[in-house]
Amino acid sequence: MNAFLSFMKRNYKIVAIVVLLAGALFSFTLLPAKQKENDPEKDQLLIELITFVIEKGHYSPAAIDDTFSKGVYKSYLENLDPSKRFFTQADITEFSKYETQLDDQINKRDLSFFDLTYNRLVMRIKESEGFYKEILAKPFDFTKDEKFNVDYEHQPYAKNDAELHTRWEKQLKLSVLSSVTDKQKLQDTPVDKLKADGDKAVETTPKVDDKKADGTKKTFAELEKESREATLKSLDEYFEFVEELKREEWFSIYLNAIAERFDPHTFYFAPDDKEKFDASMRGSIEGIGARLQKKNDLIEISELIPGGPAWRGKDLEQGDLIMKVAQGNGDAIDIAGMRLDDVVKKIKGPKGTEVRLTVKKVDGSIKVIPITREVVEFEETYAKSSVVKKDGKLYGIINLPKFYIDFDNQDSRDAAKDVALEVERLKKQGVEGLIIDLRDNGGGSLKTVVDITGLFIDKGPVVQVRSRAADGSAGGTTEVLSDNDPKVQWDGPLVVMVNNFSASASEIFAAAIQDYNRGVIIGSKHTYGKGTVQNIIDLNRFVRNNSFGDLGALKTTTQKFYRINGGSTQREGVSSDINMPDKYSYIDMGERDNDNALPYDKIAAADYKAFKNNFAPIVEKSKKRMAANAQFKLMDENAHWIFEKKDDNTFDLNIDKFKAELAKTEEITKKFKALNGYKNNLKFEALPYEQEIFKKDPALAEKKERWYESLSKDIYVEEALNVLDDMQPKGTTKSAVSINKKDTKIKTR
Repeated sequence: MNAFLSFMKRNYKIVAIVVLLAGALFSFTLLPAKQKENDPEKDQLLIELITFVIEKGHYSPAAIDDTFSKGVYKSYLENLDPSKRFFTQADITEFSKYETQLDDQINKRDLSFFDLTYNRLVMRIKESEGFYKEILAKPFDFTKDEKFNVDYEHQPYAKNDAELHTRWEKQLKLSVLSSVTDKQKLQDTPVDKLKADGDKAVETTPKVDDKKADGTKKTFAELEKESREATLKSLDEYFEFVEELKREEWFSIYLNAIAERFDPHTFYFAPDDKEKFDASMRGSIEGIGARLQKKNDLIEISELIPGGPAWRGKDLEQGDLIMKVAQGNGDAIDIAGMRLDDVVKKIKGPKGTEVRLTVKKVDGSIKVIPITREVVEFEETYAKSSVVKKDGKLYGIINLPKFYIDFDNQDSRDAAKDVALEVERLKKQGVEGLIIDLRDNGGGSLKTVVDITGLFIDKGPVVQVRSRAADGSAGGTTEVLSDNDPKVQWDGPLVVMVNNFSASASEIFAAAIQDYNRGVIIGSKHTYGKGTVQNIIDLNRFVRNNSFGDLGALKTTTQKFYRINGGSTQREGVSSDINMPDKYSYIDMGERDNDNALPYDKIAAADYKAFKNNFAPIVEKSKKRMAANAQFKLMDENAHWIFEKKDDNTFDLNIDKFKAELAKTEEITKKFKALNGYKNNLKFEALPYEQEIFKKDPALAEKKERWYESLSKDIYVEEALNVLDDMQPKGTTKSAVSINKKDTKIKTR
């Protein structure tokens, strides 16, 4: 799983240490005047920069020894060849002599292991191209009794080229077999019947012509050929992408195999990756507002972002092919054969500047389209809200995908300002309860989570942050980050929804609400378990006379955060007050599954006052309700079945046996299809201000309607609303949740 991101702009105590020690690097940062592509001196510099900054700034740096070396070796090879379809055992035997030498190579800036593996990989990729093209050139024989195991992690490497060829053949055979059987099913069964059965093949299988022009069904041979051709096209596109990767991009994989051994969230950003990270944190970019994809030698417009300059201009359309790019009145550059990333760089640019695209329209005409770049916001990144009526009461739900912020522009949108605005809008509608949906929210800015927590409490500590000690050991000074604004924006019933993928800042918010006894946390058994803080460190700051260009940045773990009750969310996560069954209920996942994750520990509690809310009866009602609910029972049964099947990775390549196993599985899972067709009969709606916007922006309206529809099929949201119902005051005008009365001060423990 990708590392979840959480960092603070203002807390640079650890980074300051690194800056002070930057002088130690000057002995090797007096760089040559000429910049060279794929310069080993740049690679050596990056290794030393990264290890130095981590060792001096990381909260708890691991020793670079033989154990560290083994971890880097294993991680790097897994990332280079995760499906074990390039390297053979002979390659691995040759590589293995470096397994315990990488610590020495890192310290000596020796690149021989990387050079060996990189050059061998390039050679093996070229050989594999011949494999798949040869294999897919003729029909498969699906009458043979063969099996293929897709558990790549635990299977050995192929012994030699002949065995590797066989592995490719079986892998491709399985892919084509799966596609053929899907096509046969679509051809033999009316689509209306498939939809009625809730069959996902209707949505996931690529669209094919079900029948020939004369109305007859296609033969097996025709469907098999179609499937091979589709697989060939997909692999051609994949290998085209792989072959475009530069050496420096493969070297980034090696650098991150080193960085991530310190902990799962320490990561090297190449210059382009840093830019993408910044954009994801802001939720915006400066450009034309179009998503692009490679199509043969040209670049295709795959989507126009609603509200962006390209979308508003109406000249550029989905499906248009970009042929040339010009800056303002400059000469147009032919982009045929150019890498996608390089084309994106030419099209993006500062707001207010112009880019001219020469495009081939869908109708075949050629047109030059000038577009003035602007700040383009990704609406799906931002907080959004909806209202719903239940049993005569109006409730509000706010979905927050991440804790976003733009540290470089205080006037831009951030999660705290947006959530505050949504709460105010919902209050004006007269909602009597509020749901904050943090499911799948991977975190973000620590500052915003403190500010958002402050919307629901008067004032007090929100999270404790511990830094590295002055002597370089973990467990230094602890800072308490507090909400100091006595204003409370919402003092009514509050439910916070989480799941296994709610991480970092999401866990801070959920933990604070739980520790203050301010609301009810419902969702998966526990959240992800990321209790660390990262800072982004610009590597260029350490280098003088730099002629290598941008060196990128390092995200490294500089602190750990703790709940105000003293416990850590690291590895443990936040346990839900109401545990709702889901398909991952019996599968352990999250930070606890990373062998190099920092450990769980505890510190003294902060001084805070909890509310006198008694949620025990509400929790008990919810548990009884779910225990009696057929849909939740089915969900739990499905979770058990998924757990039992998780290690079943072997497939028959004989079509009759494959279909028999498929039919058996379909028969077992037929009853689980009811989970996909569930509806809660609740109507979720936009707020009045947004309904007016929808009249002028049908694309945004369509996106929001899809969200409302998903909420109407969400049993978890329905139960969250039931909990809000239970939290309503009984026989009094005062809210069941009062923020005016708190328990006595919680003592340090």
